[in-house]
Amino acid sequence: MICILTTPNTLTRNTHMHTITRFHTHAQGHIGWLALRGELTVGHIFMQEEPGERIKFLDAWTHPDHRREGIFQSLWEVRWRYVTQRYPGHTVYAWCLPGTLPHLLREGFQQTDTAVRVERKISSMPDSPAGPYTAVTC
Repeated sequence: MICILTTPNTLTRNTHMHTITRFHTHAQGHIGWLALRGELTVGHIFMQEEPGERIKFLDAWTHPDHRREGIFQSLWEVRWRYVTQRYPGHTVYAWCLPGTLPHLLREGFQQTDTAVRVERKISSMPDSPAGPYTAVTC
């Protein structure tokens, strides 16, 4: 499926055109859409089918030079149309950053949990008391 969408830039009032193309990442089992302006990828959005009639909305990204041009909104609308046509009765969920939460709440989602981001530097010799070969799953 290819959609040609024209969106007004809210900052410059210029009109930009981008193409949205659906694809499957067969190795990961994700369904995604790319927003292209010519040969430049200006955005993407993904989802994943899960057991138990669940759909997980995955990451979305817009190129920093092309933000505020309606790219995320058009990707969202194409993905939403896709799931409403193919998965009636399923439950959809997503993990999001605080900046995306207001959009999801406006779209009828309910906040059900809170996640915390953690990070650390990778060293050549981990500081783990169990040794350098401790298996960790998340």
